[in-house]
Amino acid sequence: MEEMPLAFLIGKLSNRIRRRIIELAADFPYTGAQGKVLYFLLTHKEAVYQKDIEQEFSLRPSSATELLKKMEEAGLLYRECEERDARLKRIVLTEKALSYDAEIQKGLHLLEMAMREGIKEKDEETFRKICMRMLENIDG
Repeated sequence: MEEMPLAFLIGKLSNRIRRRIIELAADFPYTGAQGKVLYFLLTHKEAVYQKDIEQEFSLRPSSATELLKKMEEAGLLYRECEERDARLKRIVLTEKALSYDAEIQKGLHLLEMAMREGIKEKDEETFRKICMRMLENIDG
């Protein structure tokens, strides 16, 4: 049996993770992608801007704009002008979004536990290093 190319194997893993995140978000008024952004915003105490979302999730500016716009319409966040530069709009979570913190943390924890089952800590560390190197290689 021929080995599956790494790109296909990683794509397959990515699709399964994405599906699981969509399932986790099904009981809440946000999508899986919005849940990932919420998690990012909930865990970053410093100011976050659209550029940060674009970089973290490898999104094109237009995709990030649309995602954030939908989250704003859903009452999950708002954008606030910076005093030092009105062109910069800081992303701020609403009370509604903050109320989902525990559920988002729990869902991600369960997903992480399922993914790590039977994997030694040293192997996970090696996997992380390899993934980071592959990202660097792709980005050039």
